[in-house]
Amino acid sequence: MAVRTIITEGDPRLRQKALRIRTVDDEVRQLARDLWDTVREARGLGLAAPQIGVLRRIIVVSIPPDYAEEGDPGVELTLINPEIVRASGRQVGLEGCLSIPGWYGEVPRFMHVTVKALDLDGREIRVKGSGLLARVLQHEIDHLDGILFVDRIEDRSTLRYIPDEDEEEATSAEAAAS
Repeated sequence: MAVRTIITEGDPRLRQKALRIRTVDDEVRQLARDLWDTVREARGLGLAAPQIGVLRRIIVVSIPPDYAEEGDPGVELTLINPEIVRASGRQVGLEGCLSIPGWYGEVPRFMHVTVKALDLDGREIRVKGSGLLARVLQHEIDHLDGILFVDRIEDRSTLRYIPDEDEEEATSAEAAAS
């Protein structure tokens, strides 16, 4: 198990564009395992390699079953070089970020996305997501381009700090923290 340190806002690596991964090899698969160990330890919904200081285009997404709504299936994805190839609709929802701990704000996102990526075997895959999955995919792909959720907020008055000790409010806001 290799839990890495999640870097926070102010670290210049969060604002840099990550490099494409040319070959899916053992080093990339180890990076994926580290991302999984780290996101699970942090109890996040997703994590991008730049958040652990590695400027490579790889993300993990972990949405437990029934997380957003009862009956929703769980989702666990490792996506290499992900890119949104189709998007539609609009949703606005509360987001947070493991790299900006305690801060949450209302962020507009596409309601539906199709993402093209490589899997851990180097095969091209497509993932379709709606609602929360679409939101998390967009959030994590933004990290690969040096964009943070606070950059997407349209109404700055929705940005607020929710201390960890405020359990009830923080739990409802965690729905989009990644």
